[in-house]
Amino acid sequence: MEDILTVTVGIPTIIFMTIVAPIWLILHYRSKKQVNQGLSEEEYSSLEELSNKAEAMAERIRTLESILDAESPDWRNKS
Repeated sequence: MEDILTVTVGIPTIIFMTIVAPIWLILHYRSKKQVNQGLSEEEYSSLEELSNKAEAMAERIRTLESILDAESPDWRNKS
């Protein structure tokens, strides 16, 4: 009975501790380091570009809504 317990628990534990755990720790701390570094210059410029596009789109939506309000005042109530 003791041999079965060693085989079913001991060997997978040894494999996990020698192979999986070190790789897991390396990848974990590498991702933590990247998060702490912040945005790269390329990521920052992409974020700024997306922000500008979102602002332009919001302005277009406001313009379209004002046109619709003028031409069809009850358009918001229609489903």
